[in-house]
Amino acid sequence: MPRKGMRSIFFRSSSPSRTSIPPSSPSLRFSESLMEDNIEIVESLLNKWDSDFSTYAKITSLFHGDRAVAKQYLHSVKGLQSAMQYLVTQNATSDKLVKAQNLMERAMKRLEKEFYQILSVNRDQLDPESVSIRSSRSSASRSSISDLEDNELEDEFRVAGESISEVERVSVAAMADLKSIADCMISAGYGKECVKIYKIIRKSIIDEALYHLGVEELSLSQVKKMDWEVLELKIGNWLKAVKIGVKTLFYGERILLDHVLSASVAIKESCFAEILRESAMSLFGFPELVAKCKKSPEKIFRTLDLYEAISDLWPEIESIFSYESTSVIRSQAISSLINLGDSVRTMLMDFEKAILKDSSRTTVSGGGVHPLTRYVMNYICFLADYSGVLADIVADWPLVLQSPLPESYFASPGPDDSPISVRIAWLILVLLCKLDGKAELYKDSALSHLFLVNNLQYVVVKVRTSNLKLFLGEDWAMKHESKVKQYASNYERIGWSRVFESLPENPTTEISPEQAKVCLKRFNTAFGEAYRKQKSWVVTNPKLRDEIKVSVAKKLGSVYRRFYDRYQFRFGSDALVKYAPDDLENHLSDLLYGSGGAGSVSSSFSSSHSRGRLSR
Repeated sequence: MPRKGMRSIFFRSSSPSRTSIPPSSPSLRFSESLMEDNIEIVESLLNKWDSDFSTYAKITSLFHGDRAVAKQYLHSVKGLQSAMQYLVTQNATSDKLVKAQNLMERAMKRLEKEFYQILSVNRDQLDPESVSIRSSRSSASRSSISDLEDNELEDEFRVAGESISEVERVSVAAMADLKSIADCMISAGYGKECVKIYKIIRKSIIDEALYHLGVEELSLSQVKKMDWEVLELKIGNWLKAVKIGVKTLFYGERILLDHVLSASVAIKESCFAEILRESAMSLFGFPELVAKCKKSPEKIFRTLDLYEAISDLWPEIESIFSYESTSVIRSQAISSLINLGDSVRTMLMDFEKAILKDSSRTTVSGGGVHPLTRYVMNYICFLADYSGVLADIVADWPLVLQSPLPESYFASPGPDDSPISVRIAWLILVLLCKLDGKAELYKDSALSHLFLVNNLQYVVVKVRTSNLKLFLGEDWAMKHESKVKQYASNYERIGWSRVFESLPENPTTEISPEQAKVCLKRFNTAFGEAYRKQKSWVVTNPKLRDEIKVSVAKKLGSVYRRFYDRYQFRFGSDALVKYAPDDLENHLSDLLYGSGGAGSVSSSFSSSHSRGRLSR
């Protein structure tokens, strides 16, 4: 007997007892008669459905139309297997056993054809998306599809009711038919032939679906040679594809395979791994290739997108690829996460270095917000939007400082010493220290303080209006707002000191008309100079600008009005009076709107990507 034929006999572990029965036993003769009848019935049925003997069998499927025929065929094959198991206990070399084995080969050949035909014809109905959608509707139908032996398909449809579409009906029927065939072939020892067909067709479906999603096999050298704009487009495409790939394609394929090949765990695991290994490894390997490319601070956000996508999908990835045979796929996803995390940490360090190395000595017109401030704060605000994944990435990456950060850099009532909060506080501190140095570039001390007013106010507003407030806290914001007020007070004191000094120190002290005229002339000169100089200065925040002007007008206006009212009749000529009190307030209202641009982004932060996204 051929070696291949014996597998259908010994495949079942629960083989009949080999206790020999005496030749003359009536029970033996009865059993032999039953076995012979089974073989004859099977032979008759096989002849009917053997395309070598029947034209009808060439064009008709067993599983088309009335499934009672398919059910009968499968039962006959099982009966044939039972007959073979009986015969081998009697005489392993008998002609009847050889005949039975030949019949089994023919039956398996027919089932192979049916299996292939169902997979091919129902290719669209058995796509992973349809399968995954149907699985999600478990409340509308039973969680598993009954096979042909246990319950009729009509029971399945009746339970589902009107909620199931015609396409789903076809899908349900096809899955039931495939499972019935696979169960029969695996039971008979022909699992290898069954799986070979399944793998070829299902792998082509997965590969084609991923191809249409834009997933392609890329090498590290190919990715490294890409312009960032091209690679960024591919990353965006991958972010869409990976969600569909995991939640629909891979999940649907796992559902389908778990059902169809449920008869053998080993076969099921091996088949699933061979179908998805290449495509899944390619899909989950792409982020690792990106992580190994040249790094720059602007690329951190797309890198975080990749990390976040895999991190969010990890529960599904771990569940779908839970088999030991697919552990390499889980390992690839983890490897991508590790490399992406390393890449993010490197880019954060590069970002800090870029701030420190910024060497631009060009002052911003009017003391406005420096481009470095805009860039850095927008960058950090975007980072705060990734707080979840950033917390994971920096969790085991403590910031090493020679001295601890001041408590004012953290939230109240107590400092939040989480690694991500410390990292954000440190980056802002690096920026503020850099701004202190840039303030010294202004020759006018008042303008220097106004520069600090604008830039620190910009920082505080960014913190208050973004997720940064969750990391730095209200206390941080309030303390830095007090610093803004301090800088504003310094600007008022220094910027208007000569104007205040031109007026009598004590307005209640009587002075001569000549002294009053001298004071008025000094005031006209000092105020005119201050006005002309500060006409080009700017306070970028409208609310703060109004507060500063109101403060100056209240202090200066009240002193000047008392002086003016007291001595206006002693000046002798209206020509001496250049600014009436009301005129003074009008002039003050024109100030701090600026006259120039906001400057240009410094060289360390001048990429087109950063100008578009981070310099707002």
